Parts: sequence; C-alpha cells; structure tokens
Amino acid sequence: MYVPTPLTFLCPTATLTGMHFGIDFGTTRTVIAACDRGNYPVVTCEDPHGDSHDFIPSVVALEGDKLVCGWAAMELRGTPTFTRSFKRALTGRQVTAASPVALGPETRTIGEILDAFAEHIVAHLRRFQEELADSSPIEVTLGVPAHSHHAQRLLTMAAFSRTGITVTGLINEPSAAAFEYTHRHSRTLNSKRKSILVYDLGGGTFDASLVSIDGVGHTIVDTVGRARLGGDDLDEVLADLALTTLGRSADAFSSTARMRLVDEARTAKEAIVPQSRRIVLAVGDDDVTLPVSAFYEAATPLVQETLRAIEPLIGADSLRDTDIAGIYLVGGTTSLPLIAQTLRKKFGHRVHRSPLPSASTAVGLAIAADPDSDFALKDKVSRNIGVFREWDAGSEVTLDPLITPDSPRTATRIYRAAHNVGWFRYGEVGDDFSLITEVGVPFTPELAALTEDELRSVPVTRQESGPLVHEEVTIDDDGIVSIAIDVDELGLHLRR
Repeated sequence: MYVPTPLTFLCPTATLTGMHFGIDFGTTRTVIAACDRGNYPVVTCEDPHGDSHDFIPSVVALEGDKLVCGWAAMELRGTPTFTRSFKRALTGRQVTAASPVALGPETRTIGEILDAFAEHIVAHLRRFQEELADSSPIEVTLGVPAHSHHAQRLLTMAAFSRTGITVTGLINEPSAAAFEYTHRHSRTLNSKRKSILVYDLGGGTFDASLVSIDGVGHTIVDTVGRARLGGDDLDEVLADLALTTLGRSADAFSSTARMRLVDEARTAKEAIVPQSRRIVLAVGDDDVTLPVSAFYEAATPLVQETLRAIEPLIGADSLRDTDIAGIYLVGGTTSLPLIAQTLRKKFGHRVHRSPLPSASTAVGLAIAADPDSDFALKDKVSRNIGVFREWDAGSEVTLDPLITPDSPRTATRIYRAAHNVGWFRYGEVGDDFSLITEVGVPFTPELAALTEDELRSVPVTRQESGPLVHEEVTIDDDGIVSIAIDVDELGLHLRR
C-alpha cells in the first residue's frame, strides 16, 4: 500500500528567496513559466529527439516496473501501459493517495503516479537552473482547478513538496489567468468596465471566474465549473463520430485500440484552424474523412454546457449592461475555433482569446509567485464545507453547513455531546459530495482510550450530560481543510 511521508507545508506568507516558477499542472499538458525580472517566459522542454516544446505532456507509462513520465512516456505511446489524463483520477469523490489507477493491464496508485510526475517536472526545473548556473532553492506556485476538492489540492501539493522544493501556495487556475490578462490587457479596463470573466477550458476540466479588478488588486466575485468537462470529452466525441461514419460504432475495441483512436482524434482536433473544412482520421486500417461542420455539430452540446455554466456569472443575456470588460478564453481546448466562434456569436467583440491559451495560467502563476510583483488576489471558497452528524442514537443523519463561499473561512462550534460516540463525516458539497475525512470521537471516560477502529463496534447511545466539545474547521488560502476537535474533560485533542 502506498503511504505518503509526513509533510510540513510552508506558510505562503513566509519570506522566501530562490528561483520562482508557476506550474500549471494540466490534465493533458503541464506548462511552466519562470519569473525573470518582471518577465514571465515559458520554460521549454526537449523531447528525446532534441525537439523543443513549450509544455510537458501529462502522461505516464510503465517501462518494465518503472514509471516514466512526460516526453519519455510519449515514446511508449501505443503500448498497453501508456496512459493519458491520469489527473482525472483526482476528481473522484473518494480519492486518496492509495486509489488505484489503471495503466493498461497494470495498476499503480494515484499517489505513486503523482510522486513520479512531480519528480519528473522538478528534475526538469533543476536542469533549467543548471543551464543558468543558478543553485538557489526552487519555489513554485501551483495551479489547481477552481472547483477541485480538498483531496485533489492536498495530494497535488504533497507530491510536489516531497520533491524537496518549496510550494509557496495553490491558486485557482482562472484566478491566475486573470493576472495574465491584466498584465497583458490592462488598457481594456476602466471605471465602467472593471471586471473580466475568465473562461478556462482545459483538457479535463472547465472553470470560469468573474474577477473584479482594481489596479493590481484582483477579487474573485464568483466561480463556476464542471469537474469532468474538457478537451478529452471532445476527443471522445470525434472518435465516436468517426466510428459511426464508418458503420463501426458497435465494434468491440480493446482498450489499447480505443486509446489509439482517441489519440488520433486529439491530434486531428488540435490541427483544426478556422480555414479547416475536413478532418482525416485513421481508424485501424481504415481512413475516414469527416466534415469539420459535422464534428462541430456533435461537439456543440458540450460547448453549450459551458455557456449554461457561466450564466450565473453574467446575470444577463449579453455583456452590454454589465461591467464585464471581456470574456478571456484560456486553456488549451479554447484553441479549437468552435469555442471562440460560439462565444462571439453570443457575446460579440468582447470575447478575447489569449494569444498563448495553453500558457496563460502558467504565466499568471509565475506573476503570483514573483516576490517583486505587486499583484494581489482575494480568492473565495468555491464549495460548501459541511459535516454529516448522527442524531437520535444514530437513527438519523443531518448535514450541517459550516463554511460557505460567503462565510468566514473558519467555523467554530462549542456544544455538549449528546451521545457516547460521535461520528463526523466532513465533506465538500457542490454538484456532488466529496468526503474530506471521517472522525470518530469518544465522549465518555471509559471509551476515551479506544482507537477509532475499536469505536466502530460501540453502539451509539444517548447520554444526559456529555462533555463540552470544541470543534473548529478551517479552509486555508490553498483550499486545504483542517479540522480540530477538542474534548478537554477527557484530554482528547484530535487533528485532521
């Protein structure tokens, strides 16, 4: 079983000196930007053939028993263990470091994969440093999807921290892209139009944030998102369209053959430009030619889903009567012309696509990581934190909301226990429920020495006057939740 080593996280407000980077760890691509005296260049990477790229593929594969990542893994494309989009495993509601991820016929835990990938990224940063004859500590700011839950944030931060670098903080990806917008397009903002809507469509997720901007100060007004909607889904649409056109939609495909077809679809999708009229795909030994218009028709429902998602942020059918200076398209999938075409048809000329859609977030993260940058961000919680409690001798369960997007980031409750044992199931509540942790707490002296596993066999009963319980739940600026339960009368002090 994979068991991560203990970690000590550095407070993001600490004073640090070193080489600073922003890392956009994406579902399909990982992009890095460096801080260089007020400039934020993208860090390039060479593949095994010596060709330079401005990203590292977020892919893994097994070479024997060894996990290989990035461009080295791309050399194993087509083999059974080659795996794209492993990051999607982090969106699972019950994900832990020990959650298994299928690599073809093999499995590895998501913790092992994240550790290997983080080591690969950091090794590249160290080589970058060596070329500059720089030996200072590496400090990074990581991007995460705005609606990523506690476990995804904690596992990501933990993997990069275990490499020996300093993770100075996590920033929601659309919030970081807003920094890049202001850095590049500050002239579009004025007293009447002082906010932007960041539309971030990546390989695996969709997020959008409404950001109010006052000079270099950025305040997140609201955020929406879809945890499993992105370019990967468009690739699946194109692959299925090709099979339907060939009359092979009912054929049985091995997982490897399906992966090759989706890989082919991804490559074809990324090659589409506004002038494209046809898409040619290889499906096994067959070639199929598809009109781009047919793909767009099949993909439009997914794009329309993003428009429905952002409706609450705009609050109107158009931007005309809002203070929104523009909708900023970022994320690699917005390179597909259909995205900008659809949004401009609805919102007109105030839709701007980043000139570097895949790198916008990384550049914004580098701006945030830069100790000399004056940019400031006031982000907000995007999900509700609550606890399920057992009542009436365990016969009823109720959900108590503790932290909401509009509440303080710390919730404190003091009460007397009404039962001999308390079971607290803390979770994040949005479109679904994601468990953060479950805590069992004894509330009588005779049970105080029992372990949590031993408590599970104890029937829950009511008591007249239980001990005083002090419960505190906090969500920090990185979106990571900490829980403290103190029962002073029994000498119990639980921390999660």
